[in-house]
Amino acid sequence: MCFSPEASFAGGLLISGIGLATVRKIHRPSQLVFASIPLFFGIQQITEGLLWLTLPYSEYLLIQKVTTYLFLGMAEVVWPIMIPLSVLFMEKHPQKKKLLRVFLVIGMVLSAYYSFCLIFFQVQPQIMNYHIRYTTDFPEIFAIPAFLLYLVATLPPLFISSIPRTLSLGILLALSCLVTGLFFTQYLTSVWCFFAALISIVIFWIINAADKAYKLHNYG
Repeated sequence: MCFSPEASFAGGLLISGIGLATVRKIHRPSQLVFASIPLFFGIQQITEGLLWLTLPYSEYLLIQKVTTYLFLGMAEVVWPIMIPLSVLFMEKHPQKKKLLRVFLVIGMVLSAYYSFCLIFFQVQPQIMNYHIRYTTDFPEIFAIPAFLLYLVATLPPLFISSIPRTLSLGILLALSCLVTGLFFTQYLTSVWCFFAALISIVIFWIINAADKAYKLHNYG
């Protein structure tokens, strides 16, 4: 989490617990990736907590490197694929499935780009003003286009989906991105992941409602 190691561990454990409860609520295999998102964020926040603890000490350089690349790998490589893929798996409407595949391809291309950058360019995390800033030397010419593609891959699928309540999730994520961009520009990756982690609790509400509807339809 973006404010302190204590907040990272507490939030990460809480969100991971909710993630496990969410996974236990699924009644179809197609829901598994979507239900795993809170657990994904919980692990990511715990990873950043470890980075918080080790950053002030040069003797923990290896742990710093591992946790930095784990955090950014989850944020920039996994997330652009996970969102469109999870919604695509659950979607039943044929036309919407076709459109969601387009967003999945965009996410895959972006994921490949960030994978390349993480392998061949430098990343330097720093604790600044109670946040972690990830300074990189990724190609500046692609920075804004990549970020726009990131938004395209991760937000529209939630607005397009016919799954009940995913629209609420999409609106919350979009608003959190706007707030982060306006007030925490230098710490965008860390802070938006923090907001997204908290918002991912909404997924329990979505899966729980689907589970109740399923039981009512089949056993009511």
